[in-house]
Amino acid sequence: MFKKRENITSFQLSFAISFIIACIIGITLLIFTKNNIASILISLLILAITFFLIQYAISRIVFDKVSLLYKLINNTKNKEKESFRLRDMMAEQNLHKIQKKTNAWAEEKNNQVVIPQNNEKYRREFLMNLTHELRTPIFSTQGYIETLLDGAIDDKETAINFLERTSKNIDRLVTLVDDVDIISRIESNQLPINKEVFVIQPIIQDVLLELGQMAQKKNIKCYIKKGCESPAVSVLADISKIRQVLVNLIQNAIKYGVENGEVSIGIYAIDELTTLVEISDNGIGIAEDQIKRVFERFYRTDAARSREYGGTGLGLAIVKHIIESHGHHVYCRSTMHIGTTFGFTLTQRKNY
Repeated sequence: MFKKRENITSFQLSFAISFIIACIIGITLLIFTKNNIASILISLLILAITFFLIQYAISRIVFDKVSLLYKLINNTKNKEKESFRLRDMMAEQNLHKIQKKTNAWAEEKNNQVVIPQNNEKYRREFLMNLTHELRTPIFSTQGYIETLLDGAIDDKETAINFLERTSKNIDRLVTLVDDVDIISRIESNQLPINKEVFVIQPIIQDVLLELGQMAQKKNIKCYIKKGCESPAVSVLADISKIRQVLVNLIQNAIKYGVENGEVSIGIYAIDELTTLVEISDNGIGIAEDQIKRVFERFYRTDAARSREYGGTGLGLAIVKHIIESHGHHVYCRSTMHIGTTFGFTLTQRKNY
C-alpha cells in the first residue's frame, strides 16, 4: 500500500483531492436538500473545477519552483519549447521518481565537492609523509659529508665509517624512490600485469633462500608449512610482481619477528578457482585498532623500529596495489604477543 502511495502521479493526486472534496460537498447537499440529481450534478461540477484548479496549481506554482532545479538535473536549455517538454516530462513521472532523481543528482553534486576535497587532503598527507621520509636520510648524509669535509676525512677509520653510513642512507633513498615509482605506475596503469601460469611453491622457496641470511641474523626459521609443499599449485598471475609481494611480506615478517622465532608460509586451495597464500609469524603482533591501517602508505605500527630496519613504509601499500591489480584481495589478522598473518588470494589453474 505504501509503495503505491509513493508512486502517485500529479494527476492521481489532483483527482484524489478533488474527489474527496466533491464527495464531502455532495453528501452535505444530499443531506440538506434531499435532491439526488442536483447533488450529483453539483458534485461533478465541483470535482471538475477543483481538479482543474489543483492541476493548474501543481503545474504552474510547483512547476515554477522545481523547473530550474529539474533543468539542471536534465541539462535542458531555458527555452520556451524546452519548458513545455520539461513540464510534460515531469507530469509523466510520479513524485517518488522525481524525488529519487533529485536526491541522486544532489548526491552526485555533493560527491563532486567531497571527492576533490578528500583527494586534496590525501595529496597533502602524502607529500607531508614523503617529505618526512626523505628528510632523515638526506640530513644524515649531509651531516656525514660536512663532517668529512671539515677534516674527518683524514682519519681513515672515521672516514670509512661515515662513508658506509652515507651509502646506507643513499640506498634507503633509492629504495624509497623506487617504491614511490612502483605505486605511482600501478595507480596510473603504467605498470602492466603480464599474467602467466606458474607453480607458486618454487617461487616461495626462491624468496626464502634469498632472505635466508636476513633470517639467520635473528635465528628465525622460515619454511613452507607441512602439507603445503605438494602437490604443486599453479596460479595465473604476473610472476615478477607476485615474487615482489612475497619478498615484501616475508621480509616484513622477519624484520618485526622475535629472536629465535619462525615464519611459515601456507598455500591452500579455497575452491577450484582460488588459491590462498598466507605468511605467518609468531612475533609481537599488531594492535587491533591499527590492523585496518597497515596497508596505508607510510603508516607504521612502530615508527622507530621501522626506520631502524630501513623500512620505507610503502611495502604493504605496494602489496595491496599489486594483489588488487590482479583482481584479488589481501588481508591481515593479528593478536598482540601471539603473531601476525598476512594473506592474499590468486587465480588458480589446474595442473595437467
